[in-house]
Amino acid sequence: QVQLVESGGGLVQAGGSLRLSCAASGRTFSSLTMAWFRQAPGKEREFVAAMKPSGGSTKYADSVKGRFTISRDNAKNTVYLQLNSLKPEDTAAYYCAARPSMFVIATTTSSYNYWGQGTQVTVSS
Repeated sequence: QVQLVESGGGLVQAGGSLRLSCAASGRTFSSLTMAWFRQAPGKEREFVAAMKPSGGSTKYADSVKGRFTISRDNAKNTVYLQLNSLKPEDTAAYYCAARPSMFVIATTTSSYNYWGQGTQVTVSS
């Protein structure tokens, strides 16, 4: 079992930045692929970014490439999402997710076994 707790959300103006954190416990963090998803009101939850245990392999949604950066600190059992150049359309609840690492980085919600409670990001225009 893995417990995930996100933090760092908030209200920011367009063009601003935020850093989200997700602290994990309960299973060897270094064996997990960690991911971020987001869900806007009335929309389905969508993939944002993911990183394999070693940190050497990442994947991003096209909508956030070049603006968001995922990173992890295996010593602290924490994964981060740096959000830069934020746009109003980035407004959503952001969720941390985890799964045992596989060869391919998964991007579907059904592929992830563990989820956090979410943290709200609101970008004003």
